[in-house]
Amino acid sequence: MHEDDRSEPAAVRAYRALERMIVTLELPPGGFATEGALIDRLGLGRTPVREAIQRLAWEGLLDVRPRAGIAIAPLNAADWLRVIEAREGVELVLARSAARFVTRDAADLFRAAHDGMAGAARQGDVLAFLAADKALDEALALAADNAFAARLAAPLQSHSRRFWFRYQADTGLADSAERHLGLVSAIIAGDEAEAQAQARRLMTLLRGHAVAAVRR
Repeated sequence: MHEDDRSEPAAVRAYRALERMIVTLELPPGGFATEGALIDRLGLGRTPVREAIQRLAWEGLLDVRPRAGIAIAPLNAADWLRVIEAREGVELVLARSAARFVTRDAADLFRAAHDGMAGAARQGDVLAFLAADKALDEALALAADNAFAARLAAPLQSHSRRFWFRYQADTGLADSAERHLGLVSAIIAGDEAEAQAQARRLMTLLRGHAVAAVRR
């Protein structure tokens, strides 16, 4: 779903916009912002922006500091590996469950994300790739029919995208696309074992990127 979809509640649109700005470093890591500045920047009301800020603070992407402003989470390369270690187990659960329970509607969402990711990889469009990756994660959450796992995975996925954009986007587009597309194909086919294997392959790739980032 597009981040500017007007059918969504304003708080959701505010969250999507702010999450994208944090992931793509438009809001610089370690920097500061104010609630008023973010409201002006998004063109949305105080209440939805405040709700989005609170959600992002819970996810660890923002730190609300009374009388000091809103701190953007710093980026330390070593933390990427911690994110991957926390994310791997839940991604395997989601992949297997999605393959087991995938519906026709969810399959259509996977195909749309698949096509968007493949097109972005061909064109070298990193921002479009990130949008397709988020769409894929949302399709995974929907198809898996496990709200507990989905809520656990979502912030880890956002953190992972942010690290990937910072450390790997210039060289890792094709490999990342290939691993994601393998996962989508297995889920649509309803192959639980293969979906789990493909999710593990994706996490292995990301783990390698994270280790390389630490060694730079």
